[in-house]
Amino acid sequence: MPLSEENADVIIRSLSGPMAPLSWRDSGQPKVRQVGPGPTIVNLTYQGEKKMVTIRNVFASIRGLEEPDRFVLLGNHRDAWTYGAVDPNSGTAALLDISRRYALLIQKGWKPRRTIILCSWDAEEFGMVGSTEWVEQNLVNLGAKAVAYLNVDCAVQGPGFFAGATAQLDDVLLEVTKKVEDPDSMGTTLYEKWTAMNQVFGIQRLSGVDSDFAPFLHHAGVPCVDIYYGQEFPVYHTAFDSYDWMKNYADPLFHRHVAVAGVWGLLALHLADDYILPFNYLSYADQLEWYRKVLSNFVDQSISLHSLAISIQGFAAAAKEAENEAELLREQESRGEFVALKVRALNDRLMLAERGFLDDNGLKGRQWFKHLVYGPPGDYESKLNFFPGVADAISQSKSMDQRDRQVAIQHEIWKVARGIERAATALKGQLS
Repeated sequence: MPLSEENADVIIRSLSGPMAPLSWRDSGQPKVRQVGPGPTIVNLTYQGEKKMVTIRNVFASIRGLEEPDRFVLLGNHRDAWTYGAVDPNSGTAALLDISRRYALLIQKGWKPRRTIILCSWDAEEFGMVGSTEWVEQNLVNLGAKAVAYLNVDCAVQGPGFFAGATAQLDDVLLEVTKKVEDPDSMGTTLYEKWTAMNQVFGIQRLSGVDSDFAPFLHHAGVPCVDIYYGQEFPVYHTAFDSYDWMKNYADPLFHRHVAVAGVWGLLALHLADDYILPFNYLSYADQLEWYRKVLSNFVDQSISLHSLAISIQGFAAAAKEAENEAELLREQESRGEFVALKVRALNDRLMLAERGFLDDNGLKGRQWFKHLVYGPPGDYESKLNFFPGVADAISQSKSMDQRDRQVAIQHEIWKVARGIERAATALKGQLS
């Protein structure tokens, strides 16, 4: 709950008890001297309304001309705790601007190759209820037909561009940022500014249950992207999240909104219109191998990572084969119906490979979470933000004897290895 500096100073100055650490006392205004408890008592009154309401998700679709049964989804939630200028209306404004731009393209005769669906979710603030219910109700169709889900929650919170993605979308995300002007540096692309800030391509991964991408990735295995400006903002979920705060602090000229809409809309156009889906699973293989190396630092030598290493090698080989096939088919793009059928088959494999990482039984004790690579660990103190089943086994087996601990962790590693093998098999279009 935010307080003005003046009111906070009155409360802090009245505290008795032990002295605050020196770093706190020198941290600025208001001055923190003692940390309580008391003698001041603050009376907080909460006024709320309990009622049942109907959740209403809203959709708009642009039917694909050649592959209408393949879906590229863009989503943002529109419910807010208060005024919600940042969370979520900055994202809602960007989604509406994209729909306006697409309408202009349609007026000029454009139709996407694949179907585009614009999603406005309700009840996100209550636990991603709107998107989660919809994903669960449409799980079979999404599993068979969803190309990717592109999420924006808070489009603009402040300075700095941030993006998270499943790794096969890294390349197309980077390419799109080369086409969008950085809103804070004239004459510079977003890519140039972003890489200069991060020194490397700072694409995050999507293990957290942070927004509406969670049901698509963690439950349905749909490749996802999440983009936004500004890492944190001080008026989160308060009545100060208003248009005035946005205008004065987060994005006075609304240029960052334009940049987010540009990246978001262009990503969707590539995924909807590219002849061959712009998925590169070699990036995914590299990411998995890095995870294996990191994991080796969290387990002792009695735990074998051999099955994991072998499965990643197989996945990398399948990714290389798919990349070579894609290059060959691009050269043959105009050579008739037979090539078109081969492209369709390759695109399906690229689309479905992510589903291989799902386990039908879900994580132990948390069956809703089915993705074996990405998902939140059950222990919030866990330092592993990948392989959630393995992270859970490491945390939960601390009180076990050595033999039982080894069995528990080894079993989860084997499950991940099997998931990677399934993804490789799907990428090759074979049966296991």
